[in-house]
Amino acid sequence: MEKGLKHLSSLLLSSALMVTASVAADGTLDKVMKERGLSEADVVRAAKTYNPTGVHDKYMVFSSGGQSGQMMVYGVPSMRLLKYIAVFTPEPWQGYGFDEESKKVLRQGNIRGKEINWGDTHHPSLSETNGEVDGKWLVINDKANPRIAVIDLHDFETKQIVVNPVFKSEHGGSFFTQDSEYIIEASQYGAPFDNNYHPIEEYKETYRGGVTMWKFDPKIGRIQDKDSFTIELPPYMQDLSDAGKKVSHGWGFTNSFNSEMYTGGIEVGMPPNEAGMSRNDTDFLHVYNWKKLAELAKDPKNVKIVNDHKVIPMDVAVKNDALFLIPEPKSPHGVDIDPTGEYIVVCGKLDTHASVYSFSKIQALIKAKDYVGKDPYGIPILDMKKALHGQVELGLGPLHNQYSNVDGEIYTSLYVDSQVVKWNFKTLKVIDRVNVHYNIGHLCGMESNTCDPQGEYIIALNKLSIDRFANVGPLHPQNHQLIDIHGGKMDMLVDMPIPLGEPHDAVAIRVSKLNPEVRYQMGTNSRTGEMSIGKTLAGQERIERKGNNVTVYATLVRSHINPEHITVNKGDNVTIYMTNLERAEDETHGFTVDNYNVHASVEPGKTSTVKFKADLEGVFPYYCTEFCSALHLEMMGYLMVKDPSKKYESAQKLKMATMSKEQLKAEYDKTVAVNKATDDVIQSVVKFLKDNHFEKHETIKNLVTDALDQYGKIPEQKKFSDAAVKAGDLEKAVLFENMIWQYMVKTADVGIRAKDLLVKAVATKQTPEAGRGELAFNEGGCSGCHVIGKVSSGPDLTGVLGRHENGEQWVADFIKNPQHKYNDPYVKAMIDYFNLRMPNQNMKDAEIKSIIEYLKWIDSNANLF
Repeated sequence: MEKGLKHLSSLLLSSALMVTASVAADGTLDKVMKERGLSEADVVRAAKTYNPTGVHDKYMVFSSGGQSGQMMVYGVPSMRLLKYIAVFTPEPWQGYGFDEESKKVLRQGNIRGKEINWGDTHHPSLSETNGEVDGKWLVINDKANPRIAVIDLHDFETKQIVVNPVFKSEHGGSFFTQDSEYIIEASQYGAPFDNNYHPIEEYKETYRGGVTMWKFDPKIGRIQDKDSFTIELPPYMQDLSDAGKKVSHGWGFTNSFNSEMYTGGIEVGMPPNEAGMSRNDTDFLHVYNWKKLAELAKDPKNVKIVNDHKVIPMDVAVKNDALFLIPEPKSPHGVDIDPTGEYIVVCGKLDTHASVYSFSKIQALIKAKDYVGKDPYGIPILDMKKALHGQVELGLGPLHNQYSNVDGEIYTSLYVDSQVVKWNFKTLKVIDRVNVHYNIGHLCGMESNTCDPQGEYIIALNKLSIDRFANVGPLHPQNHQLIDIHGGKMDMLVDMPIPLGEPHDAVAIRVSKLNPEVRYQMGTNSRTGEMSIGKTLAGQERIERKGNNVTVYATLVRSHINPEHITVNKGDNVTIYMTNLERAEDETHGFTVDNYNVHASVEPGKTSTVKFKADLEGVFPYYCTEFCSALHLEMMGYLMVKDPSKKYESAQKLKMATMSKEQLKAEYDKTVAVNKATDDVIQSVVKFLKDNHFEKHETIKNLVTDALDQYGKIPEQKKFSDAAVKAGDLEKAVLFENMIWQYMVKTADVGIRAKDLLVKAVATKQTPEAGRGELAFNEGGCSGCHVIGKVSSGPDLTGVLGRHENGEQWVADFIKNPQHKYNDPYVKAMIDYFNLRMPNQNMKDAEIKSIIEYLKWIDSNANLF
């Protein structure tokens, strides 16, 4: 594997150098490097992270958004931000917390009846099958308000929020077990499980820590709270956790700080928490058999019910040999199980060592009941030295670990030293280290803490950026730095500023493992996955009134909202169901009513709901908030709220000048003729698509389906137009003919996009030089006058190389010095016809040569243009 990676790295470097050499031939690269102060190493690093237009990343990273309460998604190696996922906090763009469907999810996070609208997202986790991430579900915890959210990776939406009923804060979530049977969530600061007042003097007696094992159904992606349970633990302030895998499957590991159980009191003259909570040389790693405890929790005799939640007391866990403690380095901040499940790595912030525990040694000690004592709560303590595989000194402030695909290889962040250390947890040898900027926290490797780590890259999640980016005020962005770990030495590739919250932790997955949808089944409530009760199809739009409750069943499609007028009484309760009828990919519509604080993002096929009380009299425009078409501004309507207690005087109608019958007939004839010409274009596109078997290409097939859907609406409009003509109402007929034109434009827009894609799909593959020629053709301004395949401001260039003797040389000479051919009879005729002269675009010889290759490629595919 390592040999293969070295070979791949060598190929990448060779390719980058070949590109460098070809571009450098005309001095362009040298000039850019000189102007920007770049070295050859900088250029190679840039090449390793650059994705050309349309090229996708290999990996996708899900990063917590910290105090934003959200999550971020970006690609690797490009480090391009792709999406924000709304989780614990209202997010206006996606309508999260503003439409009724998302409000129901957000309000699942209320605590003791109190509405919570912020969160501190910390540790994301991807669902697993056989210890490998499967790309189905993503969970994230909220440190500030002990909650877990479940995100569906079929549409990247939050579907469930579960509140921990016994914790008052937490940090050690969220971690899937190896088959996603459970999610581990550990508390943070010790607190009573009940909701009553308890004085701090009773800390040891009534305050508690714990680990909640949330039962998860991976088929439907939901936490089953009634089948979940919490393991009572001492108030040692539990920290991070990890689930055992393979040989250690069924066991959980949670570290802690404050084994001193110090409670501070700086306001009454006591030393602060930071002094009292770090006095001991070691803290405790909690080791528990969650699989055995899950069976015990099924028997009511083994649990106590607190806030309608099952809690297994410490003495029950101890009596059943399911809970143990092992000393660990002081103030630890992470526990990580290796891909085999045998090795457990713990680092302590206040210890320069990493400690590697052996699961088999731990099991042997438990089996032999070889304890060095018990803690004040009766929990057996295993001997640290006997449980260790060994220790290695790494540096100042070791924190978090990530594994690679090389046997024994691990990467650790050093908070104080601002470094990443590469070492071997089996041989206990340090291999390499690299500086990061600055004060690193978590690391993100590619599927690293699974049974199948990928290696390739490590991302340093740095708390500070200081001087790395342009100053934006006292609150700086944080910094994610991509590190290449393909070779023997780590290589820092690029910085990525993160301007949203504190991105505490991140996980990565191969994009090939994800299978997100691009549209919903028509009428779907995206938060439940079921059909919405407000599903509305074309022709079903209506407004219903029952007393003072008004329900609107609306549809959205480029470029209108139906209905366009809604009249209600002041005080009415208004519900608007909106279904996006689009079948094309990425044709999202938004919806808002001015002044009423509602918004919905309605993706193709989705039904969203907004509710409000019409408590403001007046006229309020509503409109599509997502720019969706050339007629986006026209996609609107009016909510008119009248006061039933008032008598309104009608304003005098303006007398408008009307068109004569002759003028109306002329406009009608002109509109019909335009429609006929537009339809001819559409039919030519349809013929091209059919002749070239569009149905073999899924993306193009979807576009054609959407285009035909728009085209299929025309016959009904034509009936209305003909009926208006028959009734002598030419003004209405013109309006219906104009609606026909709108449908034709939308059909042509999608159809031509489909044609362009199909041309690329069926044309012969461009050579690299022809590709450079197309780039030069567009960037050099040629495409401003010449449209391939049709006459525009200049002649069609399809076949231009065959119009002159020694055509390639003729065209090359003309591009280089066009004025020398202005008197050529052919050129003079073109100038007279188009009333335009070919300007000198100052093309270089290499660019002209590439453009000739591009024109040859066009000629070889002339039947497609």
